[in-house]
Amino acid sequence: MKILVINGPNINMLGIREPGIYGTQDYMSLRKLLEDTGNELGITVEEFQSNHEGDIVDKIQHAYRRFDGIVINPAAYTHTSVAILDALKAVGIPTVEVHISDVSAREDFRQISYVREYCVKTISGLGTEGYRQAIIFLKDYIVR
Repeated sequence: MKILVINGPNINMLGIREPGIYGTQDYMSLRKLLEDTGNELGITVEEFQSNHEGDIVDKIQHAYRRFDGIVINPAAYTHTSVAILDALKAVGIPTVEVHISDVSAREDFRQISYVREYCVKTISGLGTEGYRQAIIFLKDYIVR
């Protein structure tokens, strides 16, 4: 089984960017968590991060017939990108939306999620542990 984890803008700045909201764990620690989770579950986890919407769309399209599931934190593109939603719909890969912070308790504009319409689950507010929970959920979801 292969799971693709896609991270949007500024996720590479974890530990630096607003630690009161996103925590002090850095991006390399997140990548290690993803690798360790894959090893623990016996699945391949590939991580991709971009600050560019088109690169994220390209990566989703490239995942077609190559990955069994997607975990996505579109970051700011959550609230703006119909293109990412359309790419997810096009490839038809089961997807879990993840947010490090509890977006439901934040600014009004963060209440809008375009990708949520497609996703089989949303995990929000668990910090980077949300990624681990998303991978576990997807593994079970895909196997059943």
